[in-house]
Amino acid sequence: MLRLLKLLFHIINVVIIIALLIIHFFVKESSYEASLYFYTFPLPIIILIILILSIFIKKRKYNIILVGVLLAIWLGRSFRIHFAEDIKETDLEVVFWNASHDRNFEEAFNVNKGIPDVLVLVEHGEFIVKEFQQKYPDYTFYRSIRGISIFSRTSLKIINETTSNYKSNFINFETQGINFYVFDVSASMDVPREWELGFVNALIQETNNTVILGDFNVPYESKYFDAIKTNFNHTFSEKGNGFRETWFWNIPLLSLDHIWVSKDLKVLKTEKIATFKSDHSMIKTFIRK
Repeated sequence: MLRLLKLLFHIINVVIIIALLIIHFFVKESSYEASLYFYTFPLPIIILIILILSIFIKKRKYNIILVGVLLAIWLGRSFRIHFAEDIKETDLEVVFWNASHDRNFEEAFNVNKGIPDVLVLVEHGEFIVKEFQQKYPDYTFYRSIRGISIFSRTSLKIINETTSNYKSNFINFETQGINFYVFDVSASMDVPREWELGFVNALIQETNNTVILGDFNVPYESKYFDAIKTNFNHTFSEKGNGFRETWFWNIPLLSLDHIWVSKDLKVLKTEKIATFKSDHSMIKTFIRK
């Protein structure tokens, strides 16, 4: 009976591992149903599952070896080490934060430890723009009814704002002589990401002198970023340090929040700022025209 149980645990171990590896490396986002598994089981979760499975089997050597291989793949994909370039006063500091429905600009300034040139908040808490404008009269604040708010050290121009049929929000604005596209993509599991990233890609018309930022609710590895990767550089991949993943509660599970810059702009330095004020890390980048 004991031998039968050991054999059963061994079979379960092998089946689960093979299924997870097939989903992550081969099936990926081939269908709506497959994409749900792909997003649910990023490499850190797969590594953890394999480690837990090893507790219940006697010959765990192969599990440990596989964990080492997957850990190396994850580190190669996500962990970055870069030397930052010198920042000049004329360079632009851009910050994005999913504020988790509870925070406002004041708290964003505190988390950032300073006032940047451009700050975009999505899913933020309640606040009155007029009060911030009175407190910081030399700066510009804009609050959209769609849950995206913008701060700029200089005046800004709203070019377009809209919402998809499934509540993905978008604003296109100009400030500091640069074009910005902001997205807050729907997190609903009932809505295929293919639809919402199609909405994103259709709205990106400018590919020069442009910054794209937001919570896209798909990881960097998603095939739906292929069009953006053609014309834009991912700021953390270019000049970040540490793990690229921005979610969940400072545990590097998924890179959902991104800043991309067109290839005619230079990325000088990118930081991921850990905070327990939101389940999303804040991201900050410095760029030069």
